[in-house]
Amino acid sequence: MVSFSKRYSPGTIIVSFGDRRLYHVRKRGRAMSYPIAVPRPEARWGGTLRVSQKRVNPSWRPTARMRREDPTLPAYVPGGHPRNPLGSRALYLGSTLYRIHGTDAPQLIGRQVSSGCIRMHNSHVEELYRKTRVGARVIVTSRRFRTSAIASSPSSNSFGSSGSSSSRDWDPFNRNF
Repeated sequence: MVSFSKRYSPGTIIVSFGDRRLYHVRKRGRAMSYPIAVPRPEARWGGTLRVSQKRVNPSWRPTARMRREDPTLPAYVPGGHPRNPLGSRALYLGSTLYRIHGTDAPQLIGRQVSSGCIRMHNSHVEELYRKTRVGARVIVTSRRFRTSAIASSPSSNSFGSSGSSSSRDWDPFNRNF
């Protein structure tokens, strides 16, 4: 748990590409902070979306572009398969192909690796899944946030706070998806 800007309502999810963290606002001024894998620079995006659906053990179909870039990718991976890159849970964002999801490669958390999705440790995405409702607001930004740890929890013990800051007030892109 970290101290966080009081301007965000409880239930809001803020994805910070700058911090490589996902912040889930639990109450005004407090958020749970999770480490994430972020999109590669050429796949970065930003804006405000809503969680449009949630899935347990989602199946995965790589996009045509992903298969062109890596022809060894399978056309389909069933949900629950150990090699499914979506992991154990997925939160779908608006009507886009973007998701907040688990991963079959936890060693990549903290890196710039995806084609646009936000990857989390499976245990973290399972916690977020339980605490997030369909319709929740998701803000995706490159902004960095000033945070400090306020309590220790199983989700944050080994990762701590991002400790990042920014003196400018950066607004996320206001693109409609």
